[in-house]
Amino acid sequence: MPSAYDDLDRPPLSEATLRRSLVRPGSLWTGVRVVARTGSTNDDLVAAASAGAPEGAVLVAEAQTGGHGRQGRTWLSPPRAGLTFSVLLRPAVPRAAWGWLSLLAGVSVAQTLSRVAEVEAVLKWPNDVLVGPDRGKAAGLLAQVAGDAVVLGIGLNVSTRSAELPVEQATSLALAGASCADRLPLLVAMLRALAEDYHGWLAGADVRSRYVAVCDTLGQQVKVVLPEGAVSGAAVDVDAFGRLVLALADGSRRSVTAGDVAHLRAAAG
Repeated sequence: MPSAYDDLDRPPLSEATLRRSLVRPGSLWTGVRVVARTGSTNDDLVAAASAGAPEGAVLVAEAQTGGHGRQGRTWLSPPRAGLTFSVLLRPAVPRAAWGWLSLLAGVSVAQTLSRVAEVEAVLKWPNDVLVGPDRGKAAGLLAQVAGDAVVLGIGLNVSTRSAELPVEQATSLALAGASCADRLPLLVAMLRALAEDYHGWLAGADVRSRYVAVCDTLGQQVKVVLPEGAVSGAAVDVDAFGRLVLALADGSRRSVTAGDVAHLRAAAG
């Protein structure tokens, strides 16, 4: 029977170590579970939220068979090559502000990777994490609402090799030359940063300025694919609701709530 230790470059995560590191008095995280395989950590925690699970539950899967990305895409990764996990939050703030949660998580992930993995990390609006000088996508985030809860799913390519990448534009920390590709300290650092940033957001901290500081989309000419068609313009701002503000060729401005963004070139000025 195959063992999780067959690939010594990709050792399994220790649930006990994660619990000792994260589940402490006063911590946001109330429980950590690591499973060998599941369809989607987001689906599992959405079901748990609907059943009354408390805030702070963390579910990590060593492999996913049906992980979700934005626009109905899947997030696939070889077993133990990356980090695929979801967290359950019950934010005590108006629902109109919940859209900031996935952007806030993007900031937490990007800044953690810059600090711990020592790799340049920026965000493509809304929350794709791009790393390295070539700006390859190493991580994606997805938020799903379940009643009074929000489930945040995060997928990060850590040791994924070139031949294992699903699309040409993707990359991994290892391929980007990161100084740390050890999944356990990376996961602990990301969850600690997310907890700190989440508590700050609940207390009224300014998320927008931090987001703008790491958003690589701003200053770019972009094309945004929307359900009703594509719109192109210069990405000039992120508004108070987290929407991307485009300056169009006719001089008007348009705020985009959701859509696929392609960076075309740097905007003049």
